[in-house]
Amino acid sequence: MSHPKSIIFLGSKPIGYRCLEHLLQKQKQLGYRVAGVLTQARREFGSGFNLNELAARYKVPVHDSLDALPECDILYSVQYHRILKQPHIDMAAQIAVNLHMAPLPEYRGSNQFTYAILEGRERFGTTIHQMDARIDHGDILFERRFAIPERCWIKELYDLTEAQSLQLFMETLPDIVGGNYEKTPQRTLEEARGTALHFRSDIDTLKEIDLSWNAEKIRRHVRATAMPGFEPPYTMIGGRKVHLTPALNEPS
Repeated sequence: MSHPKSIIFLGSKPIGYRCLEHLLQKQKQLGYRVAGVLTQARREFGSGFNLNELAARYKVPVHDSLDALPECDILYSVQYHRILKQPHIDMAAQIAVNLHMAPLPEYRGSNQFTYAILEGRERFGTTIHQMDARIDHGDILFERRFAIPERCWIKELYDLTEAQSLQLFMETLPDIVGGNYEKTPQRTLEEARGTALHFRSDIDTLKEIDLSWNAEKIRRHVRATAMPGFEPPYTMIGGRKVHLTPALNEPS
C-alpha cells in the first residue's frame, strides 16, 4: 500500500492562511498529508490569520527555519518572505512550487501592483510556477489573467489578485498533487510579454511625489502607492516630508 504524498507549506499573510486552510481541509479527499509548515516567526497579519495556530489546530509541525525542513514530495510556497536556495528546493522529491501574485514573466519580485498601475496596464494576473534558485524565474505551471478596473487603486488591485490567487490555488491543487501539469519555460514568453524584476526597496522612491508633475501623473502615483497600513505617498516641501493623506485622494 502506497503512502500519501507529503506536502510542506511555506507561507504568510491572509492569502497564505487561506491557502493553508484549504490544503489542510482537503488532505483526505485528495490523498496527501501536510507534513509541516513554515511561516514568519509568530507574526500575525490581522486577527484570525495566524498560521502557527492553524497548523497547531490540525496537529501539523511548525518548523523554525528552512534548514530544519524535512524531505517531502511537494514544497508549496505562498507569499513566503525568504528566497529559497537550491538545497531547500531539493528537499521536494516531486516538485517545489510558488504562488506568485502577479503575471509572469512581466512582474518578478515585489511591488508588482504599484508598477502595473504606474504603467497603465489594463490586465493583470496570478501565477503558479516551479521554483528554482532565482527569483520568480521557474517554469509556469498554471496562470490566471483578468482585467484591471479603470482608475484602480493599489488596495483594490491587491484584493482582486488575492481572490483570483486563492481560486487558482484551489482549482489546481488536485493537479499539483497528481503531477498533472505542463511546464512552460518563462524564457519562451519573455519576448512576447516582456519581463522585469523589482525589489521591495524600490517602493521608497516610488512614493515620492514631485509637485511639478502633471495632475494625472500625480494621481496615478498616489493610486499606485497609497496602501493602507503602510507609509503613504509624500512630497518634499522646504526640506520636509509632507504625506498625502487619504483626504486628498480622489474616490476609489
